[in-house]
Parts: sequence; structure tokens; C-alpha cells
Amino acid sequence: MTITEAEPPRAFSSAASFVGIPRVSSLSLSSSGNRLVAEIAQLDEAGAKFVSSLWELDPDGARPARRLTRSEEGEGGAQFLPDDSLLFVSRRPKPDMPGTGDNGGDEAALWVLPAAGGEPWAVARRPGGVLAAVTGLRTSTVIVAAKSAPGRVDEAEDASWWTARRDRKISAVLYEGLPVRHWDHYLGPDEVHLYAADLSDLEQSSPAALRDLTPDAAQALHESHPVLSPDGALVAVDWMVPMEQGRSRYELVGIDVATGERRRLAGADDGSFDYTHPAFSHDGRYLASLRSSRATTSEPPVVDVWVLDLADLRGRVFELGDGPYPSAACFTADGTGLLVSADFEGRAPLFRVDLDDGVARRLTGEGAWSSLQVAPGGDAVFALQASPELPPRPTRLAPDGSDGDATVLEAPGGLEGLPGRLEEVRATAADGTGLRAWLVLPDGVDARSPAPVALFVHGGPVSSWNTWHWRWNPWLLAARGWAVLLPDPALSTGYGQQMIRRGWSQWGGAPFDDLMVLTDAALARDDLDSGRTAAMGGSYGGYMANWIAGHTDRFSAIVSHASLWSLEQFAGTTDWPAAWADEWGYPDTNPEFYERWSPDRAVDQIATPMLLIHGDRDYRCPVGESLRLWSELVRRGVECKFLWFGDENHWVLGPADAVVWYETVFAFLDEHVRGEAWERPEGL
Repeated sequence: MTITEAEPPRAFSSAASFVGIPRVSSLSLSSSGNRLVAEIAQLDEAGAKFVSSLWELDPDGARPARRLTRSEEGEGGAQFLPDDSLLFVSRRPKPDMPGTGDNGGDEAALWVLPAAGGEPWAVARRPGGVLAAVTGLRTSTVIVAAKSAPGRVDEAEDASWWTARRDRKISAVLYEGLPVRHWDHYLGPDEVHLYAADLSDLEQSSPAALRDLTPDAAQALHESHPVLSPDGALVAVDWMVPMEQGRSRYELVGIDVATGERRRLAGADDGSFDYTHPAFSHDGRYLASLRSSRATTSEPPVVDVWVLDLADLRGRVFELGDGPYPSAACFTADGTGLLVSADFEGRAPLFRVDLDDGVARRLTGEGAWSSLQVAPGGDAVFALQASPELPPRPTRLAPDGSDGDATVLEAPGGLEGLPGRLEEVRATAADGTGLRAWLVLPDGVDARSPAPVALFVHGGPVSSWNTWHWRWNPWLLAARGWAVLLPDPALSTGYGQQMIRRGWSQWGGAPFDDLMVLTDAALARDDLDSGRTAAMGGSYGGYMANWIAGHTDRFSAIVSHASLWSLEQFAGTTDWPAAWADEWGYPDTNPEFYERWSPDRAVDQIATPMLLIHGDRDYRCPVGESLRLWSELVRRGVECKFLWFGDENHWVLGPADAVVWYETVFAFLDEHVRGEAWERPEGL
């Protein structure tokens, strides 16, 4: 059987079928441990958009999943009250609630679904809309994150501001500092505030009163992660503090729920460390967070786990060793240890760190673990397990978090199979560093019918190919007979600080060399066709695609998505210029970096056909990068195409647009690598 005769699993038979797979994104566990809810996104009936709904899963894994919500607007942000009632945020139609003002009627509200069942009802609402709710283990107090008019406290004044701005059609925003925008939206003039509400005596006829705890927040909370202590007395949140030259730092602050008094729990005026993603222990004694050191042009940040003893306000740093790179942390049920998810050698396993001796022990083998939920009774840990060959699936782990007795919980979104298999490729860099990559091989490939190869370069750049991707999914190409190489070059996480340092402040140096070494190692196989290759990447991967185009002609086609082209231009137009200046310096203070590592300096060496892809609402890598690259390629007569999405951002999220993305990439690769006739995708 040749690879072209193999029948791929149904989900990978087309981009449209793949996009239709339900997507599990998060878990929420009740304080009783009896209820577990997953947020799952599915296509609406028209197939025009993804709609999230809440599904109840059986914590024991015996009963099938049961859908709880069904509105056309969708639901998310599930949280439980101590009586097992379920809170969620939704824009679903709601009855009028007195005293909340008017903002057009479509703002999101906080809803409650009683534990006994019945119809949900809106329990709290703000004129600017509710963003999220945070609950504690043993309290009816709820913290609500919501949009507020700038500096407003009075609810009626807040409502009046929103109404006047809408009625007068004012879109202007006056900025007095950075940041101005974030990923896909402009910041301000509204602010994110935290409100406290007591939901101990809910009445459907009357909304809960919301008390503003952060009237002076400004833009400090626009990307925060608040948590509430188990007794409901203290809110801990990562708070952004402006610094000189447009820089900022993240402090960890505690807010007294009764008085609104705020104090700094961790942080320094010089911004030497950022503290983010706090988590309370179940007894409320400890507070953990991720701690990241400030980067410099010569040193990348170091990420570790920091734990504060709230009894004496003494902090302690916990490390996992030189290899693992932590991304999330929470406490064990008994408070004696931490469960930490960390990138490690192409995976993201769970580790347990003992608070007494600081010793870290790996708990899980394969997979990337996220959305950790520790049962307060200590009888189980729940998490989402994913990998490059597995979309996120809810899983019950042993009480210590190990996967030796794991149970997969039934939920929508499973696969009936993959159109190939996953292997590893290893090689050695010129400086002796060990390198590794995942290699996706299509069914039926062998030396008699070698597969064409697509090199995927990950974004970040401080990241790893260690989990499932809906956007850059290699299995769709495998279903079409392609092999896909997923390498972790210099700057990748999970291989120790030195691996990141090797590529720091030289984006096109060691990372490019590592990519070529791993590509050579893969192409040494007799079942891969070294004469039919392509290179692809998005974000930093797009930068590298552009760099590859100007520094080698070994590939037959290059796909560059959401890329960086002129680093000097990018440095002043990206959504957070100061963050990149920590590594690069500014064009006027460190011009050597921009001259040496900007891909546009090699534009005259580009001869490989290129497909450029960009969303107009991408503010991290602004669309001007691709527009400038496009104009320079056209002027030089390089064969190229430009796929532009007017309503998309850094990612292509709309289902129809995602299908067009894949189909355009397939057609471009087929034309330039396989020698097939160009077929314009439907709808373009």
C-alpha cells in the first residue's frame, strides 16, 4: 500500500471535518469534590462559529458526560459555590435587573445554576459586562472581575458613562502611557475592576450587590489572575505596575475583602522579578505563584515557583532542577507539597515538590498536563491531558497526582484514530548540545514511497512542541501523505536554562543552526524525500520562516504566518515594545542587534516561493510586518502569495477562516513541493 492509498481517519479527511471536532478547554471542581465541569467548544448549527457550553463529567469515570448549558451565546468561566451551585459567565438573554443601567443589553452577566437543577438565572451584572468570577472553597463570597468606566465607583455613574459613550458614538481613547493594546484589542478607556459579592442568600428577583475593591486599578488588572482565599477574606492577584520607559512589573498584592485595603505581598520597585498566577493552599496558609526574573540582553528570564507563608510573610523559592520549565502550580490537598506542570523534553509532565525539603519528583510520563483540579478531600487530582498526538481530555489521577492509576473521563472531543504515528529524532548541535524533535510519519510511508517533509517551527520563541495544536496541526498534513518535523531548537523550554541562553539575543543564530541539524537528521531516513521539503512557522516561527528564506534555498516552499520582518519596525509597533527591549535593547541603543538579526536585511537573497499569512487584528506581530515583506517580494519578482484575514488576530480562530487557512497552505505546498497544479481554495 502506498501512502496515497491509505484512508485517513474521518476527522482528518478534510480541514472542515477536523475543525468540527469538539474542543475541551478547562475543568472546574466543586469544593465537595462531587461535581466536575468541563468547558467544551463546538460548532454552532450553521458551522459559522464556535460556541462554548458546560458539561458535567462523572468524577469516577463511570457515567457519560451530561450537557448543562445550551445558549446560542455560549457559557464559560465555571466556578462552584460551597453548596455545589454552579456559577458561569454568559451573554445569553437575561431579564431586566434593576439598578444596573444599560449598555445595549448584550453585555455578559454572572449566572447561577442551582445544585438541584432547574433554570439558571442572572445573579450579577455590570454596565460594562462581567468578565469572570472567582470563588473560595468554604465561602459564599464571590469576586467578580468586570469592566468599569475609568475611575468610577458609583454604579449609576458607571452606567451613565457607558450609555453616553455609546449614544455619542465615541471611539476615541486618550493614552498617557504604555501599553496601548494587547494581542487583539486596544486597552481602555474602560478598566478591569474586582468586585466583592455575598451570594449566601440568593434571590432571583434581586441582583447581588457588587462592592468595588479596586477603584484605582486603571490598567493594572487587564491581564490578571485573581484567586480568593478558602475563607473568602483575602484576594490575591498579580497587579501590573508601570515603570519608566514604558516598562512594567507584576507584583503580587493582597486585598482585604472586608475593607478593600491593599498591600504588596511580593515584588520589588526595580522590577527584578514578576509574580503571576497565584494559588492558595486548601487551608489558606500558603500562597504560591510563578516567579520570573527580569530578562537582560545577555540573560533570559529564570522561571521558578515562589511560596509565601501568610503567617509570617516569608517567601521561599522552589526549583525543579535545571531541565523542567514550570508553567502552572497548585497545592496538594494536605498542603505539604506543590503540583507543578512543567515543559520537559518535548512533554509537560506533572512534578510534586515537597515543601519541607524542596525535593522535586516527576509524577507523570507522557503528555502535557493542564487545568489542575485537586480534590479537597485528597482522594484524586483531575487534569486535562494532551500531547502532540492527543487533544486535551479530562483525566482522573491518583491522589498524589501520578498517572499510574489514571482514568480517562468520558467527554466530547475524542478521536477515532490518527493517520500516522509519532517518533522522535535526535541529533547533536555544533557546540555538542543534544537536540530532539518530534517526527509525524504518515501511514504507509516506506523507502519505496518516501514522504515529502514539512518543517514546522514553533512560536514563542521560548516554547516547545509538547502538546496538541488546533492551529498548527501536523496530522492534517499526515493524512495527505506528508511527514512533519516538530523540532525544539535553541530557545526551546524543557531542556534547561542553557538551551534558552544559546539562542538569547541572537534569534537567527543557534536556533537556525539547530533547525538545520535536526532537518538533516530527519532527512537521513530512507522513508523521507529530501528533494521535496517545505518550511513553515507562525509568530517567532514566522520570523524563522523569513530568516530561512533569506539564508538557505534548500526548501521548495516557505509558509510565513504572523511573522516578524523588520525588527526595527516591529519594536515600535508591537503591543508591548518594552518587553522585547529587555532582550534586544532599542534600535537607537543597541543597533547591532537589529542589523544582525532582522530578516529584512537578507531580502535580496530570497528566491524560494513564499506564502504570507496575517490577521489584521494581530497586535503582537502587526500586519505591517507581512505587508512590508509582501511589497518587497513583489518588487523583486519573488513568487509569492498573501493570505489576509480582516477579522482574525494572531491566531485564526473562526471555523471558516481556519478551513481556508489549511486549504490555502495545502494548495501552496502541493503546487511548489509536489508539482501539482494550483487550485484556488473555495471562497477566495
